[in-house]
Order: sequence, then structure tokens, then C-alpha cells
Amino acid sequence: MSPTRAAGRRSSAVRSSPGRRPATRARLYPWARLGDEELLKLRFCDLKLSIRRSPLAAHVRQLYSDLEQRGLKVRPHVWLSEEWFSPDGVPGIAMPFYLAHPRLERLERRLMHEAEGGNSRLLMRILRHEAGHALDNAYRLRRRRRWREVFGHASVPYPARYRARAGSRRYVHHLGEWYAQAHPTEDFAETFAVWLTPKSGWRRSYAGWPALHKLKAVEELIAGVRGRRPPVRNRTRIEPLDLNTSTLAQHYRRKLRHNRDPPGGLADELLQRAFSHERARRGTPRAATLLRTDARHLTAVVARALRTERYSVEQVLRMLIERCEHLGLYVRGNRREALRYTRWMLERLTGLYSQGETPHLPL
Repeated sequence: MSPTRAAGRRSSAVRSSPGRRPATRARLYPWARLGDEELLKLRFCDLKLSIRRSPLAAHVRQLYSDLEQRGLKVRPHVWLSEEWFSPDGVPGIAMPFYLAHPRLERLERRLMHEAEGGNSRLLMRILRHEAGHALDNAYRLRRRRRWREVFGHASVPYPARYRARAGSRRYVHHLGEWYAQAHPTEDFAETFAVWLTPKSGWRRSYAGWPALHKLKAVEELIAGVRGRRPPVRNRTRIEPLDLNTSTLAQHYRRKLRHNRDPPGGLADELLQRAFSHERARRGTPRAATLLRTDARHLTAVVARALRTERYSVEQVLRMLIERCEHLGLYVRGNRREALRYTRWMLERLTGLYSQGETPHLPL
């Protein structure tokens, strides 16, 4: 991602569930026993966090192994910051602080209702994506004619929002929310991540798709730098955590303000027909909980009914879950009726997007 913080958009694109990373014992810090209110008063620089002494170290080693197996000499340096990003001109990756300690991850989940990259599988997806940016910087690939012919011009300004063509097969599916469509550099990073993932079977998965042309272009670009030392080898760290004097409270106030009141449109209208803002009785479940519980079944049924890829259905369902949380909706009536309506709503929205309607997604 560019230093404009386009990387932060992936928060809803990469949903995660707790407790799936390897049970590497994090170093015991005195602040780990503090309550949320006291923890939020601390400055980032006083946390004294380290990737080397955190569960993140194993994932970084896995990334380096993936690059080595592909014959690449580049090893992106990593550092802790407030969020995920890879700055322009820097062959490295910033990783979010909360993934360096379980106590901070719990705080992130409580305040933001998610932790981006909060399990091993999704964390590696993001790392491989950011590695695409780092490699692009290290070898200056975006300056090459082949890169520009296939992905466009990296100099195109990042938009505040992007319009996703949900049914398009010109882009790979990796992080979610059709993220490859956000910008040419994101298109390259997403395509590189699919190419880099071990046993991804991309030739078979994307056979017949225009996106296959992009994957083959990545392979051509990599062939041109394989075994070569990268010309850009700086170890610059942008906004490192150990120099950040902001408090966690200041960070989360900014983050919550940025995420406030995302647009809903037709999805909100349909959701508010199905669910209620009022909890009918004490045991009434939240609408978001219902959708999460049945997500796998709903995705499979709707993908089969529409004869479309599961990926597109998953992205629409994630959007619906996010809107249910934002609107504070509860199940109205019995569970069976709620699921029946949800299936119809999911089919309608996925069908609209696949036929050319474009969801507007903040970057």
C-alpha cells in the first residue's frame, strides 16, 4: 500500500476469527494485565513491542521461505506501526501493533469488532500482498513497460472510494472486496500474492479468465529479476511504533472517526425490512451473529443458485454483516424465516452486482 493509508481499507475485506494462530507464547509485559481504560492511556512507544519476540516472527519466516522457493533474493524488512502498509519507494512492510501481543489483539477486537490479519491464513494473505508492493519497490517493476501494459500506470491517484465490478474476471480474487480493482498497484500486489501462494493452482483456477494474462505477466516480470539483488535496498521505517508518542486512546479515536457511518444504500433498506432495531426479548440474537453462524451454508446455496463464484457471494455477505453491526440490528421473528429472507436478499444483491451494478467501497 502507498503511505496514503490505502492499506487500511482491508479491514472489512479480511475478516478474521480469534485463536487460530500458532500458540507462540508472547513475552509477558507489565501492561498486559491492565484493564482497557488504563491500557488506552499508554503511548505506543512505551509498549516496547518487538516482532522478533512475537507470534508474527513465524509468519515473516514463512514469507521469506515463499520468496526463497521462488528464487527471489528480496527479503522485505518488517516493523511495527499502527496498521498494515508498504510505503512507496521502501522495500519493506509495516505490520499492525495489535498482532504482536494477544492482549492488544483483544483490545482491537473489542473496539473495532475485528482484527485485520487475526489468524494465520489471513495474516499470510496480507503479508504476501504487501510483499508484492515491497518487491515492486525493490526492483522498480512499475517503471517497466510490461508492468504498465498489463496493470496500468502506478501514478494514477488513489481514489477515496472505488467502484467494484463484482462480476469481472479481469482481476484475481485474493484479499476480498474485489480489492485488485482499487488501483493499478493493488492489482499488481493482489496478482503477485496469488502467484506467490504455495499450491495455489492459479493456472487451473483462472483458466479462461482474462486475469490469467496478468498472472503470466507477473511470472514474466519475476523471471527478469530472479536471482538478482534488488537495486533498492534501503531499510527505511515509516511511522515506526517505537518512535510513536501517540496514546492508544488517540489512535482509536481517529480510527473510529474514520470508520463512522459508512454508506449502506439498498443493502440497508433490505436489511431493515428483515431485521429490527429493537431486541424483542433477552435471548434474541443479533442479526450479524445469525449471518456469521450460517455464512458457509448461505454462501454455498447462493453461489450454486446463481452459478457464480463463491468469492463474490462471500464479499456481499461480509458487507451485509458489517451493515448489520453498524445499524445495530436484531433478528425479528423466527430464525428460519430470517434465514429465508437473508438468502433471497443475498441472491438479489449478488445478482445485481454480477450484472453490472457496482458497490462503492471506501479505500
